[in-house]
Amino acid sequence: MTTPAPLNDYDEAAVGRITHFVEQLTGGTVVGLERLVRWRPSWFADVAVDGVVRRLHLRGDRGGDVSIFPDLKREADMIELLHRHGLPVPQIHGYLADPPCIVMEAIEGTRDFSALDDATKSAIGRDYMHAVAAMHRLPIDSFIAAGLHQPKGAEAIALAGLDAYMPHYQRTKSCPEPLLAFVIGWLRRNVPHHRDRASFIQFDSGQYLVDNGAMTKLYDFEFSMIGDPMVDIATMGMRDSFEPLGAPLPDLIRYYEEATGEPVDHDVVLFHVLQFSLLGTMQFAGTVGAPKAGDPHSVYLMFDLALRRSILLALSALSGVALPELSPLAERQGDNAPLMAKIADTLAGLAVADEGAQMQKAQVAELVEWAQRADAHGADMVARNIADVAALLGRPFDGWDAAAAALEGYVSAAGAEADAALIILLATIEGRRLQIFGPTALGIAASHVVLPVMR
Repeated sequence: MTTPAPLNDYDEAAVGRITHFVEQLTGGTVVGLERLVRWRPSWFADVAVDGVVRRLHLRGDRGGDVSIFPDLKREADMIELLHRHGLPVPQIHGYLADPPCIVMEAIEGTRDFSALDDATKSAIGRDYMHAVAAMHRLPIDSFIAAGLHQPKGAEAIALAGLDAYMPHYQRTKSCPEPLLAFVIGWLRRNVPHHRDRASFIQFDSGQYLVDNGAMTKLYDFEFSMIGDPMVDIATMGMRDSFEPLGAPLPDLIRYYEEATGEPVDHDVVLFHVLQFSLLGTMQFAGTVGAPKAGDPHSVYLMFDLALRRSILLALSALSGVALPELSPLAERQGDNAPLMAKIADTLAGLAVADEGAQMQKAQVAELVEWAQRADAHGADMVARNIADVAALLGRPFDGWDAAAAALEGYVSAAGAEADAALIILLATIEGRRLQIFGPTALGIAASHVVLPVMR
């Protein structure tokens, strides 16, 4: 009997099964296989069929324990449904269960808009937003029949993402998370009850390619669900801060309004910026707190820092509570600085054989830099945070775990009257973490995080 390949490490035997499946599926021969260097196993496959070579994309399972919807076939089914409805998405050719792999059309294009003039970017943006609007108009019955959950009522529609992510978060949570507990409560108390119409949404939107001055197709529906269509406006706005969408976001919103005939609710978009930032943090919180073997830990640390910064910005804007100004950290050399420097030096001298190994080496270097900053400033940060929590709760704590657990319990039980004080305290705690790790290579992404400019 064939032994399934590890989800996050498709070995030669697994790749062989994928290649054999592609050849059976197409009736051709795989003449080229290019592994893409990223944390998800994926390839471009060149397949010769009757003397003609065509390119396919092979999408494997992300692996680890960070998937909200771990069945990769779910994504294949959603893309296939969208394709049947005439949406510009890749055609699905087949699905292999062992190892999990979607065989789909390879989309032509790039995310690089730098060579395009403003008029071309504007035209692409209009096409993209009209495609998004068309997706939001699709009847949801076929998606429900395919297994998507149907939220009913304004609260369920608004919090569809939170309800989907909560089981994963509760199962994988590895340490106290007072900020996340507070935001969960805040969202439940501030649901936009006037939003009671649900649509199929991409959820992690803003992902499409351009080629020869035109949009080609939308891609990546791993997190798709049924919910408020304003979620897709929120998430594309968040993506725009680090992966520009071409046309300015206010123009994209105007094109969406043009296609739907309805105004975009800017306050609701901001609500979903906060929720999506929370959910991304919840997704990785377990492995960030207790790293798992094989996980791309540096990537998850980068996501975590940037998403927490987004939470603070959105929470401040929605609540009207200004984020506190923090005193600078005292500069000091870490207790283990010589050893850390030697580790970095040894790593720099290691020769690597291929692009994948080079990526792993770079990730280790990022982790070493992170550890150097923690070594230098972590103790001071923890001491300050414990003192602040002790002052609020009126009792001392022996360590940060005890203080964080007590604070999490307090914020979970607190009502809206405590919001302002808790936002300031939590922003102070998280802000100190950003002070420490913001200057690192992994912290750069967090420094670029801004709220979407919608007008």
